[in-house]
Amino acid sequence: MLNHHTSNALVVWRLLDGKPGHEHQSLGLVNAMQQRLPVKVVDVPVARPGPGWLYFLGGVWPAGKDLPEPDMIVGAGHATHGHMLAAKRTYGGKTVCMMQPSLPAELFDVCLIPEHDQYRGFSSFIETRGVINHIQPVSAVTKDSNTVLIMIGGPSKHFHWDELGVIAQVYDLVRKHTEINFVLTTSRRTPDTFVSAMQRIKLANLAIVPIAETGKDWVQTKLAQVGTAWVTEDSVSMVYEALTAQVAVGLINLPAKSKSRVSRGMETLIDRQLVTRYDPYGLYRQTMHPVLGFNEASRCSDALLAYFSGVHAGRRLVSRLS
Repeated sequence: MLNHHTSNALVVWRLLDGKPGHEHQSLGLVNAMQQRLPVKVVDVPVARPGPGWLYFLGGVWPAGKDLPEPDMIVGAGHATHGHMLAAKRTYGGKTVCMMQPSLPAELFDVCLIPEHDQYRGFSSFIETRGVINHIQPVSAVTKDSNTVLIMIGGPSKHFHWDELGVIAQVYDLVRKHTEINFVLTTSRRTPDTFVSAMQRIKLANLAIVPIAETGKDWVQTKLAQVGTAWVTEDSVSMVYEALTAQVAVGLINLPAKSKSRVSRGMETLIDRQLVTRYDPYGLYRQTMHPVLGFNEASRCSDALLAYFSGVHAGRRLVSRLS
């Protein structure tokens, strides 16, 4: 059971490892909780994993001194794991690990594990459709159907980076739809050679905005404005952010290095017609549509609050996707 404070607000410690992707995951979860009940979120930076394990073994966690005692301790990223366990041992609270940890998942009260990880352990867990994010769904009424966002990734562990292939797909897409304004942005992984090549291609309806020219919430703001987004399929986080924003999502094709959990995840999205691949014949139009109700942060928040607040909090939680 969750504790009850005199302020009647749920206290959540959000442990931060400094990586934007991880922090967006936990931000999405706590934001969803705050939409349901009063929640006091305390952000606690944790620099390195090593001290966390030493604190855990010693039964101390100095970072929690002078903070309100936690009801819940949330962390995303391996660097937060030792600190989460040390914080719980010292101050109590329920731990929520936002990934499949490399150490035994049973050490945490609940783990949020992407479906493509195919978890088969014995911990309490909630299976998620990909990676949770902080994007807020926006009604299609407010979106601009004449603007399309293109998001480019780069070399990754799971996909071969085919620069010429990506350029060819983007060029073909933009050239065939002169009535649409396309905005292309990049990521930290995008090679400079790709940006240079695209800038040499003169297409009147294509604007290129490299990541260096974007602000903190640029992608989130743009996804709230457009009705369609194309994403290179190596960019897993971008794909799920676009789905959450309720835009129609298309994949710019890249060859997979192997049948990895990430490539399996993309194939599952295609099989369920949540996203579609680009093809030069325009067949993607038949299945490309916004997905309503795709909000994993909201769904997981509801499941966690129900579990921790209910009479079954001591039992194992198993929540698989159907």
